[in-house]
Formats: sequence, C-alpha cells, structure tokens
Amino acid sequence: MPSVEGLGARRAALQALDAVLRRGQTLDVAGSAIRNLSPPDHALSIAIAGEALRRLPNLDALIDGATRQRLPDDSKARMVLRLALAQKIGLGTPDHALVATALPLVDGGPRRLVHGVLGTLLRRGIPAMDAPNLPADVEERWRAAWGDDVVQAARRQIAKRPPLDLSFADNSEAQAYADAHEGISLAPKHVRLKSSSVAELAGFGEGRWWVQDLAASLPSRLIPDDAKNVLDLCAAPGGKTMQLAVAGHGVVSVDASKSRLARLRENLQRTHLDARLVEADALKWKADRQYDAILLDAPCSAIGTFRRHPEVLYRARPKIIADGANLQLELLDRAAQWLQPAGRLVYSVCSLEPQEGEEVIARFISDHPDYRIESATGLPDFVPVSSEGWVRILPGLLESEGGLDGFFIARLVRAG
Repeated sequence: MPSVEGLGARRAALQALDAVLRRGQTLDVAGSAIRNLSPPDHALSIAIAGEALRRLPNLDALIDGATRQRLPDDSKARMVLRLALAQKIGLGTPDHALVATALPLVDGGPRRLVHGVLGTLLRRGIPAMDAPNLPADVEERWRAAWGDDVVQAARRQIAKRPPLDLSFADNSEAQAYADAHEGISLAPKHVRLKSSSVAELAGFGEGRWWVQDLAASLPSRLIPDDAKNVLDLCAAPGGKTMQLAVAGHGVVSVDASKSRLARLRENLQRTHLDARLVEADALKWKADRQYDAILLDAPCSAIGTFRRHPEVLYRARPKIIADGANLQLELLDRAAQWLQPAGRLVYSVCSLEPQEGEEVIARFISDHPDYRIESATGLPDFVPVSSEGWVRILPGLLESEGGLDGFFIARLVRAG
C-alpha cells in the first residue's frame, strides 16, 4: 500500500494524545518520546494533538451526535476522530486530507465506522468553536471561585495559540526590539510577539533575551532593589533567576532537577549572566545563611498555563491540587527560616485554584505571626492588586493583547 503524505505526523499525534489522556503525561513529555520524524512533522504532530486538547469536550459532543452508540473515551476510533476534527477546526486541513490520514490510523479496527462518522460531520459542517468548553469539573470550580465572566474568558483563550513573550536585560533594547519586530512592550524589559520559532528570532544565539510569559515575570519584579542576596527556590528553568541576576542581585538558585538545572546553566551562559546553582530538594536542603529576599515560585498544578499547555486541564485533578497546596505550604515553612528580619518573601504559583494561592497564604500567615502581607507595589499598571495586597491574574486580563497565564503572587515581609 502506498504511503499517505503526512500520515507519520498523524500517527505521532495519536500517540501523543493517548499518552496525555490515558497515561497523564504532559504534551512536552509525550512529544519527546516521538522518534524518526522530521522537525516540521514533529511540530505538526504536537500542533494537532494540542488543537484536540483545546476543544476536547466540544469535539466529543460532535462525535456523540453522529454515532448511535457512544464510543468509549479511550477508544482508538474516538481518538482518531478527535484528531481529524481538530485539524479541520484549528488548522484548516482540507477534507480529503483529513479522511486520507484518519482511516489508516484505524486499520484493523472500525475503519468503516470512522469513515461514516467523519463523512457525516463533514457534510453537516463543522462549527468554528471560537470559545470551546473546558472540562466540566474545571468550569464548575472556576465559576464558583471567579464567576462566569472568567469562565467565558478562559473559553475564548483556550481556542487561541498564545503570543510569545520575551524578557530583556535592558529596557531600551526591549523597546527597540519591539519596534523592529512588530511587537509590543507591555512592561519594562518585555516584548510580546506573534508566536514564532524561537531559535530563528534575532538575538537568541547572542543571549539578548529569554522566553518568559509576562505573568511569570511579575514575581521577580517584587524583589526589592536593595536586596543584595536573593534565594530563588524551585528555580529552573530559570527565567526568574535571570531577571534577578540582571537586576544586580547576588542569586543562589536551588532546584531538585538535574536536567532542569542543566537547562538553567545553559540559559545563564547564553545570556552571559551569573548565579550560584544548587541541585537539592528544598525540603531537605539547609541554607548556610539568611537572605535579604527569597523568591518561591512553587510547584503546583500549573493549571494557569492552560493557554500554552491545554493538557493541564485534564491532568490537574483535585488530588493533585490538594497535594500541591500541601507541598507549597511545606516549602513556605522551610523558606521562612532563611529570611532575614525585615526581609521579603515572594510566593507565586501558576495556578487558577484558590486552594493553591489564597488559601495557602492564609494558612501560612496563621501559622507565622512574624510574617504579614505587604502590598504588591511597583508592578505594571495593568496588574490588579487585591485589597489584601496580593495579585491574582485571571483569564480576561489583557485579552485583546493575547492574555496572560493564570497566576497568584503574594509578597510577605518578616518582622524586623
């Protein structure tokens, strides 16, 4: 049988989608397991799987509306149909290419069923899905916590690929880069571009900038300028470490992952910046001094990054969220021992779950009477600061400019 053009990329997309939904892997991890594809086909496979994850509930509703008997969630037929429909909606793939690359994926299986369902749906016409549903349990939690407007904004955001944010060492260079590359600057030392291949952008090899979502750049901006010694916990892959180094702080960066620290070391070398790197579990590591300031960007469900990583919506189950909150509190307890009196401790998580943000800080303050929340001043004007003094980035903020990852950030001060 002659090979079908593009079939390898579709097989890889099927493999990646299965790894995410059945084995709970991230799309990055699933993608790294794909072998023997050209770079363009590898990128296409991840793009196809990503588009399916962005619209999964709506794709399933379409499939269920065209079948007499419901297909099992993890069946190959459903997986293949999801991928085919996602290509039509998200990538504009022609109908003939959808059919030609879908049917071989179910050879030895319900090929006639897939052909029939796909043909029926294509004849009916596939809706655009500019604001697809999120998983029902996620929508229920976020509607209860933030209201329906935030859920609607999240729906709109999940349908779009996010822009590319770059951080620079020098603000004047950032402004010049934005002007030269049709970008915008939404904060000092920041440039936002339409999504592009990072390695092909001017200045990458010279270390003039690094990739960092604008929301992820906010915690480091809360470290006081006069803090000489700063501890960056759970530091890799290093965007915040580089921000701190650029600002002139002496930085010690601690992370438990050898591979992620290696990536941080490479980034420091590329950007000609310096920090002391320590491979250690922050819950077991013992600091040999106290620090003027500590930045803890804690491990969490990462559900706030759903714009870039739609699979988190299916991985961040209640147990993962609860376990993450407990770990964050442990890390805060640990970090609190290493802060100088009158020093600042900045805590952040890329989560949209109150359990991992507001509730963690409330528990910490209750257990540590020598700490209080200090208002998050000195941030860009668009950043909302609550009456309690912390920052909560929600879907809908800067939506017309491409939005932001979901974040919670609080700056704490220790009694002097």
